[in-house]
Amino acid sequence: MMKHTAQNTLDVTSADVLEFPNGIRMLQAWQDADATRMDELKQVFLDTVEGKFDSDFAWNGPTDAIHIGGSINLMTLTIMHDLFGYDSSEFYKGNPERYVRTTLMTRRLLGMNKLYLSWPVYAFTAEAMGQQTMYPDKFPPGSDPDLTLLNRENWQQPRTPDFTKGIPAIIEEMIRVYVSLTGLEPVLHLSAPYSLAADTFGQEPLLAALVREPEFAKDLLRHLADTVHRPWINDFISKFPNGWIELSDASGSPFFVGPRNCRDISIDAIRYLAKNEPWGDRVYDANYRGDYVTQAQQKNRCNARKGGTSAATNPAVTLDELTEAKHSVCRHYVQRLHDDRVPVDYYRDKAIEWNVPLFAGVGSSQIDRNSVADMDAAKADLRSVTRCDVDAVKTVARTIRDNGYSITNPPWPGTIYFEDVSSESSMELIEVIVQTALNEGRY
Repeated sequence: MMKHTAQNTLDVTSADVLEFPNGIRMLQAWQDADATRMDELKQVFLDTVEGKFDSDFAWNGPTDAIHIGGSINLMTLTIMHDLFGYDSSEFYKGNPERYVRTTLMTRRLLGMNKLYLSWPVYAFTAEAMGQQTMYPDKFPPGSDPDLTLLNRENWQQPRTPDFTKGIPAIIEEMIRVYVSLTGLEPVLHLSAPYSLAADTFGQEPLLAALVREPEFAKDLLRHLADTVHRPWINDFISKFPNGWIELSDASGSPFFVGPRNCRDISIDAIRYLAKNEPWGDRVYDANYRGDYVTQAQQKNRCNARKGGTSAATNPAVTLDELTEAKHSVCRHYVQRLHDDRVPVDYYRDKAIEWNVPLFAGVGSSQIDRNSVADMDAAKADLRSVTRCDVDAVKTVARTIRDNGYSITNPPWPGTIYFEDVSSESSMELIEVIVQTALNEGRY
């Protein structure tokens, strides 16, 4: 139950709330601390938790227009903290039904028609292993960097979670609620081996291992794949045979570890996990960001006195090579993130080549309300950028359909994807993007 109650004096119907842009205007009023609409939003979430909007969460996404989706966990946390006083621990772990319903409602209020479910994946996966986790009041949880679970002496000890309690049990119940409400296939969202190692072994020690002991880094990641990911996925598939496994690996991105380490260590660990498994083709990771680093000229860092390896004998990883590696662990669609900084046309052409849908990302910096000096200019710029992204996603959808692509469930037919929406995102800018996608997304 909610911590606070409000009298049901407002006539808030699903048709009123979910007709775009009514919901996002309500969120903007909350963001602007408009007291006249605060009770209205509060009532919407009270009704949501009581199940009064459940019928609106059944999947009915368009099959003739692109989808709109994104990551909104942090924004929902802030809403529930402001309106009802929940801290992050209670919000994320206290009541799976409440969590699923409120996160789905936030998506619908924003105008998103892709009802994807996620949670604080990095913190949850590490916590399931036994990692000490910090839960602030209104900010996402994270591993305690001063109390890492693993070190050079104990990293080989078994750390398989107990799937009947704690985080795994909470996630399982969230998935069951999500499936029952939406009718969509279940997705188990876990931290990928590299990011899990970063959260439990430490970012700096792991980076040092990449440089000085790459074979040890590989062994550590494979150990995590064998003792955490593989048994967890087997347990999940035994309960949800049609499930998917999404891995997230921000720490293992080329932006942070370089394209070679991303390809040969981060991505290699996922290939190792999925190889020869009956569920191997249902494992994917789509959040490797920073493709532009492949286009930076490699510096020759050889030590002239000691010999060392030159750029000539250690060639850089090309954009095509990195993209091929990413495709090997995300075969069902192509993802272009804002921080990739490579024109969307490149990803459009790759998606057509591989006959899969395209997701075009909207970065958090693009919709950050604190960095907008001229709102009208920002809206005009985002409208233009969104049109290009929408056109690319539509072009892929039309082409692969004509080439025989026949899958009818998500990720078809492609998505405009908000990478991170928070209370500091501009509702005005989000509205421009969503409206553009709705107006021009049919193909």
